[in-house]
Amino acid sequence: MATIADLDGLTRLVERPPAGGELFLRWSQGPAVDLAEDRGGSSRDTLTGIALPGLSANPLTVEEWWGERSRRLWAARRVYDYRHLHKPGVRPWVLVGEACGRGPDNEPLVRCRRPVAWVSDVALAEAQALVEEQPAQAWGSLDRQGARAPRSAG
Repeated sequence: MATIADLDGLTRLVERPPAGGELFLRWSQGPAVDLAEDRGGSSRDTLTGIALPGLSANPLTVEEWWGERSRRLWAARRVYDYRHLHKPGVRPWVLVGEACGRGPDNEPLVRCRRPVAWVSDVALAEAQALVEEQPAQAWGSLDRQGARAPRSAG
């Protein structure tokens, strides 16, 4: 599978997606693992262990409400928001697919039509730098581990 070398490459893909479905970004060990016969193109809810009817992924399609804002910033944010999933053996990759439901975090569940490309570490670093240079202070990763409110004793 090809590799998207930098954020500009991901931006070009977002601007001119391939035919045959919608583009999604998935963080995993890759299509060889996700689409293996024993997995059947399915994710598993880590809390309950339930097999989900598709792969957890995030759309790369630019939403209409984004207007004429930077497509590069859109692509950067899509990568940045889930960077907490970047662990040994887990990388982001782009796929063409179709949504088939919603997962436990309200993320799209996707049937993969075809893998497109890995996203390089250079593209990840560029996405992080671009997002972090934005003036808004409220932007941040969706990693909610540190954001949990303490439970009350009563």
